Amino acid sequence: MSFKIAVSARDGRTILPKGEKYITLADKDATVADLKRGIADSRPELYTARQRLTTVAEKGKKGTVLEDGKKLAEYGLTNGDTVVFKDLGPQIAYRAVFFWEYFGPLVVYSLFFFFPYLIPEEHGFAQKAALTFWVAHYAKRIAETFLVHSFGHATMPIRNLIKNCSYYWGFAAFIAYFINHPLYTPPSTLQTVLALAAAFTCTLSNLRCHLILADLRSPGRGGYSIPRGFLFDYITCANYTAEIWSWLFFSLATQSLPALVFTLAGAGQMAVWAAGKHQRLRKLFDGKEGREKYPKRYIMFPPLF
Repeated sequence: MSFKIAVSARDGRTILPKGEKYITLADKDATVADLKRGIADSRPELYTARQRLTTVAEKGKKGTVLEDGKKLAEYGLTNGDTVVFKDLGPQIAYRAVFFWEYFGPLVVYSLFFFFPYLIPEEHGFAQKAALTFWVAHYAKRIAETFLVHSFGHATMPIRNLIKNCSYYWGFAAFIAYFINHPLYTPPSTLQTVLALAAAFTCTLSNLRCHLILADLRSPGRGGYSIPRGFLFDYITCANYTAEIWSWLFFSLATQSLPALVFTLAGAGQMAVWAAGKHQRLRKLFDGKEGREKYPKRYIMFPPLF
């Protein structure tokens, strides 16, 4: 028996061609993903990654976002019911965005170092050491993008690519220009060596944190659990902590104000994300009805935050 679902925009207009109102599905066990594919078949430009579907909002309540893997019946949808469609706009894969975010700074910084017509300068030890850390850091990020990280969503709006690349590429040029400038005054060799050793240690700690988080998403874990082990026993967003400290030590190793500005800008954004994640974990693991209680931990930057 066929199963029909009406699809409309938030203003009530149908989004299907030729004034059609319904998408016809095979049966009542159809999933949200089946419905999205039906919409995409009807309007190919609205591929499934561009679609967000919700139930019709009731008075005083927002509609519920429909998740791909669930059946329509799980949301109480029956034959002839309506779902609300939103076009998320052109999308791009998360991994593609992350790759270009990180590949760009690696290239941009290297251009300022290797091409003397940009900045005619014989590089000293601090500048060579800074390049080594910079390249290693972003090479690690690219490797993690393909080998470690998993993403809750496959895509994001393509406008994020421009915004994120502008941030990373722009800061790379800003930092590289001043560190490789003929008037740059490096710190002592001892300061550079000790601070970069600490920065590399923090970078490896960040990798360790990411491996712990990746394990939480591995098959067979049976849902999300509280991150544990290493720095996570004390800090909710330990990966952010290690990331921030790595750039603080890089700023010290290069004695670079632009690098410190970059560090503080990133730390501010990570603090917002960390506070949100800490709140979600405390709400999810509230110790009620048999649920585990989230342990007392710093959010991101002990002992201040």
